[in-house]
Amino acid sequence: MYAYTICFIKCGNKLLLLNRDKKPNMGLWNGVGGKIEAGERVEDSIKREVLEETSLVLEDVMYKGIVSWNVNNDYYGGMYLFFAELTEEQEVPSVTEEGILAWKEISWLLDPDNQGIVSNIREFLPNMLTDERIYEYQCTYTTKELVGVNIKEITAVYQ
Repeated sequence: MYAYTICFIKCGNKLLLLNRDKKPNMGLWNGVGGKIEAGERVEDSIKREVLEETSLVLEDVMYKGIVSWNVNNDYYGGMYLFFAELTEEQEVPSVTEEGILAWKEISWLLDPDNQGIVSNIREFLPNMLTDERIYEYQCTYTTKELVGVNIKEITAVYQ
């Protein structure tokens, strides 16, 4: 079982993102999520994290797979990937204990010149937004540089 969850919340052509104040990924835009507490179900964890970080109550979240990573060929970690869609943009606090929250255009997020996002997002976000299937994204880093991603379809809901 992995220790973390992350969720990308969509409304229209925008995603709700967090610019983190703390490591890891300090100063970069990412989805919302965090650590799974002892005895907590994975789906309950992501709903709790979203509520704590954004004040949004999500009724439905879709499991979209796993993002795992290794650094210099040593296994490092992984997280459960979730997606939620809102019918209308909700007001969220602009500054939280975790960082800055903002609704960002998907085109901005996926722009190849945008260096202000977590490096692996462009690898899984397009599938997450358009594909019903569930994938594992195995990201390989050398120190802090993403050097490869192995993508495979999976059927297991939670491992």
